[in-house]
Amino acid sequence: MSSKASHGSHFTRAILLWFQAHKRPLPWRKTRDPYKIWVSEIMLQQTTVGAVIPCYEKWLKLYPNIKSLARAPLQKVLKAWQGLGYYQRARNLHRSAKILSQKYGEKFPGRYEELKALPGFGSYTTAAVLSIVFDQPYPVIDANVRRVLMRIYRIRGEADADHDKILLERLRPHFPKKHAGTFNQALMELGALICKPRNPLCLLCPVQTFCKAFKRGEQEVIPRPKKRASHKIEAVVAIIRRDGKVLLQKRPSTGLLAGLWEFPGGKKKSGESLKTALAREMREELGAELGQARFLMKVRHSYTQFDVTLHAYEGTLQSEPRLKKNSQRWVGLRSLQNYPFPSGSAKIVNALKERQGSK
Repeated sequence: MSSKASHGSHFTRAILLWFQAHKRPLPWRKTRDPYKIWVSEIMLQQTTVGAVIPCYEKWLKLYPNIKSLARAPLQKVLKAWQGLGYYQRARNLHRSAKILSQKYGEKFPGRYEELKALPGFGSYTTAAVLSIVFDQPYPVIDANVRRVLMRIYRIRGEADADHDKILLERLRPHFPKKHAGTFNQALMELGALICKPRNPLCLLCPVQTFCKAFKRGEQEVIPRPKKRASHKIEAVVAIIRRDGKVLLQKRPSTGLLAGLWEFPGGKKKSGESLKTALAREMREELGAELGQARFLMKVRHSYTQFDVTLHAYEGTLQSEPRLKKNSQRWVGLRSLQNYPFPSGSAKIVNALKERQGSK
């Protein structure tokens, strides 16, 4: 055995033994069902484990298999996804379920090229499903793995995909021929529990002796923290009531938060007061003049590139609104639970329900 191969086997064995002793008892680790593994991997992208667990368990009650998901209306799928954000993930799950149902008889293709061709199956998801479910030797690189490997090999810079090619090359000698999925999960778990972005627990790390960043005392500065290019947006919305119903409108079918429902309103322009912005939005979206407007609540929500402060008013209109047939409608408060909302709007809906319940 060469020294390089020996080094790789020691590294691999140390991580696998650590994982066996310290892995979290997560619900998707109790199954080899490719559908359930796939759903968990999609949910875990851009979302914390703590937020995913209740959503995952609720999802599987609603859609326990490919057939049930493929047959579900998109609006119900988006509603079930509410709270996880990045709704394109839910649309891709739905689209891929239809393809898997129609083309593959509700089975997962075992070939990399076929699986990667499905909507939402990038390199990471494809490798994760094939390795965890089918034990195929495909390494995964996610944010946790990227951070672990950049520290081990002392690779400077931000933890972005630009480094993935060299990381895969460095990882290849350590990648086991068997138990590929377990090794992938072990590396991800190591990044989540030990090799954390801040204050890594290096003294508890099973591969500390292999870590070049630790030897140089650079584990806190590798990788370099990403600069969050965020800008602030202020928006206004109106809760317009009529006969026990409120007015909703549907977002466009493409773009940010596509296909979700919200209250009429929009961005405040520079120099506008909140009520001036609200009046303009009512004219532009509903063809009606704003009447009275009483402040209800303020909601803050962060997206990847911007932070939104949403100012909600209870308002009236001076004339009948001109509604677009397929994208604007009056909805009873009890029926709001059937509509998928962005997180900010969902907080307003919850406040309205609480007020209604206290009466």
